[in-house]
Amino acid sequence: MSPTPQERRAARHQLGTGPGGPGTSAARRGPSGGRKKPITVDAIIGAAFGIVASEGYEALTMRRVATALETGPSSLYAHVVNKEDLDELLIGRLCAEIDLPEPDPAHWRRQVTGVCTQLRDQYLRYPGISRAAFAAAPSNLDTLRVGEGMLAILLAGGVGPQAAAWAIDSLMLYVNAYSLEASLANERLSREDDVWVVGRDELLRRFAALPDTFPHTKRHAAELTAGTTHDRFDFTIGLMIDGLG
Repeated sequence: MSPTPQERRAARHQLGTGPGGPGTSAARRGPSGGRKKPITVDAIIGAAFGIVASEGYEALTMRRVATALETGPSSLYAHVVNKEDLDELLIGRLCAEIDLPEPDPAHWRRQVTGVCTQLRDQYLRYPGISRAAFAAAPSNLDTLRVGEGMLAILLAGGVGPQAAAWAIDSLMLYVNAYSLEASLANERLSREDDVWVVGRDELLRRFAALPDTFPHTKRHAAELTAGTTHDRFDFTIGLMIDGLG
């Protein structure tokens, strides 16, 4: 009996591959009889990344992936359980690209910041894809690998196990949210008729025009609008890490 989609998913979690995984494919023929690229997990992931890179995460659906692969949605379900499973695979593939350093007690803060920065940059390559990481159980081995690496770094730095565990959750949540906000801001900036995203000069003008019931905002407008988004990212990550001791 052929494995169910759920069994294929479980096999990927346990072994990194399995029946219906990247090594399993089925040859197909195109409309003219020529051979088409076989459907594999890797082909599905590649098509999904292509859609997100060009159209954003909101455009990603199983039907859209099937169209890109010149097949029907039902063909994808022989390899991917559902959209949530595809999301998990995409985040796992990005996590697989993260370089995890050997834990160094003398430089653990810098190492944790480096892992967070790598993950941020991976997410920013694909607009809005960090949305797929929200509320996702870290059961994919590639995703768990990043958590394992961060836990090892924090423990080496003398952070207690419970604080380290919750710190990883908080750091990941911030990276996901930051990446999503950056993607949304870039999308708005690309729309010429959008008035919600304004530059620093315009923000300073608006703050200066506020009534006197906002004295602190008016007085410290320069500080409130200072720095790049990545400056704020580094500050927040540093603030969170310093709170660990």
